[in-house]
Parts: sequence; structure tokens; C-alpha cells
Amino acid sequence: MPRFCTACGAQMPDTANNCPSCGKGAGAAAPAAQSSGGGLADNVAGLLAYITILPAIFFLVVEPYNKNKFIRFHSFQCLFMAAAWFACIIVLMFLGMILSFVSFLGLLVIPLYFLVGFGFFVMIVICLLKAYQGQMWKVPVIGNLAEKQANAV
Repeated sequence: MPRFCTACGAQMPDTANNCPSCGKGAGAAAPAAQSSGGGLADNVAGLLAYITILPAIFFLVVEPYNKNKFIRFHSFQCLFMAAAWFACIIVLMFLGMILSFVSFLGLLVIPLYFLVGFGFFVMIVICLLKAYQGQMWKVPVIGNLAEKQANAV
């Protein structure tokens, strides 16, 4: 895999101790963004997995993306987050229906819809940024499930 100098950006041979352009040591070299062979870099595919559930399903079905643990992790985490969001909305809906039998208490659930939606939106944005940075940031509880599924090839 090609390495690039972080000081000047020049490509370095794998066996080089110093950058041929600026002379910095090999410690200044960083690996290039990996690609799973499908045309997209892994970090871009991980980011795209969070844009609705359709890209996540696509990446889990189509080779070579479904063989890459990084992309599989982000795809599964997106799907599990969508399922958790759906479950929260259903629970809030039933809670609102039950509380509506007691006068105006059902209206108290409406702000919870916005809080839950905003919370999931913030988590999705964090996941997008972390995936683009090449990190496997785990959402509490959901991240562990996604990691287990990603490792079970």
C-alpha cells in the first residue's frame, strides 16, 4: 500500500526510510485511504452507509463492500439505529395514545418526539463524521451489536 509523507505529501516507497522529496524520516509517512476495490474509499463508503438505509443495504449485499469489516460495521450500525428509532417512535405513539385517555396528558408526549428525533439526528451526524475519519465509533448498545454482525462473515 503506498505511503505519503505528512510533511510534503509526496508518495514514498514502502521500503524508504526517508521521504525522497523533503528528507523527513519514515515516521512522517501516513498510509493512503484504503479502497475496498469497488471504486469507493472505505471511509466514503462508511459515510454513505448512514445516508438512509438504502446505501447500508446496498453495501451489505454488493461485493466487494460486503467483505470489508469497516463498511459492514457502519452499514449494520445504520440499520440498527434505524430500527431503534422506529421502535422509539412506536413506543412514543402508544404512550401518547394511552395518556390521551387522561385529558391533555397525551400532548406531553409531543416534545419527546422532537427530543428523540434530535438525539438520533445528532448520533447520525457523529457517525458520519467518524466514518469519514476512518474510525469505528460505536453508538452505545447498538455499536456492540453492529460489531458482532460485522465480524460474523
